[in-house]
Amino acid sequence: MLEFAFTLKGDTTPERTVALTRQAENAGFSYGWVFDSHILWQDPYPLLTLMAANTRHMRFGTCVTNPIVRDPTVTASLLGTLNQISGGRFDCGIGRGDSSRRVMGKKPSTLENLEQAVQVIRDLNSGKKITYDGQPLEMPWANAGTPPIWIAGYGPKALRCAGRVGDGVVLQFADPALIKWCLGFVKEGAREAGRDFSRIRVMCATAVWTSDDKKVARDRVRWFPALVSNHVVDLISRYKPEELPAELTAYVQDRKGYNYLHHAEVGSSNAEFVSDDVVDRFCIVGSVTDHIQRLEELRLAGVTQFNIYLMCGEEEKTLEIYGRDIIPKLI
Repeated sequence: MLEFAFTLKGDTTPERTVALTRQAENAGFSYGWVFDSHILWQDPYPLLTLMAANTRHMRFGTCVTNPIVRDPTVTASLLGTLNQISGGRFDCGIGRGDSSRRVMGKKPSTLENLEQAVQVIRDLNSGKKITYDGQPLEMPWANAGTPPIWIAGYGPKALRCAGRVGDGVVLQFADPALIKWCLGFVKEGAREAGRDFSRIRVMCATAVWTSDDKKVARDRVRWFPALVSNHVVDLISRYKPEELPAELTAYVQDRKGYNYLHHAEVGSSNAEFVSDDVVDRFCIVGSVTDHIQRLEELRLAGVTQFNIYLMCGEEEKTLEIYGRDIIPKLI
């Protein structure tokens, strides 16, 4: 079974955020996520509170937060509180940090710090007593469930980390071959930790556009591979060329830079270097049949949740098409 999710970036009114969330739940979506980039967009947690208060069954979370902008104990408290408000319907998506750090001229977290943060968040919401910075801590009031933690990553080390400690992994592209490459490292991490890989959930997150006009469709989502390029450039600086697939890295060779003030923005000049071929591999564009075919391929590659980055325009129409024509064929 394939779950369906959507992600918002916190750039619309709270009223529309709630309306989109209600529409998504009625259309068969299981999860609602919000970007966590506090300078660029609205803070995710008040929005997630509204989304949970106006739904019955959907689960929610950050896609993704990081271990530096908020101390892990603060994130643990936020999630514990939201689980009480929602009846235990919260997850945590977390990574090293991209836009929320780089827009301030700061570097992402280390993987070691990320892994420690995951343990702190999980332990405090599990009722455990921990020692944090030499101080004994516990949150006995956080008794509404331990949030599943999804770890975002691209490189072998981050993906092994997801396998070692994550309940799920966040993969930001819709290329089945690259998904399989990533999951090989997640499996290695799971084996290292003596974990059952089959219990780790796999999210494919990307931008979509449904239209028979491929040119229009590609232009609506071209920003997405440009967003991914920030992570790819970081990978290239830390790995040898032979350690990374050319299908992931080659497309950034003509990239001239990136303006985070136009992050995840349709029509942004950030995406000028992205070719149609890369768009077709990283995103899903085309007819309803094209979407269903790719989603079947992703499911066969190991994807368990398909997450639409709902920020390409005409968001209500996208939810309508998926709810009427696509989700019923795949769940």
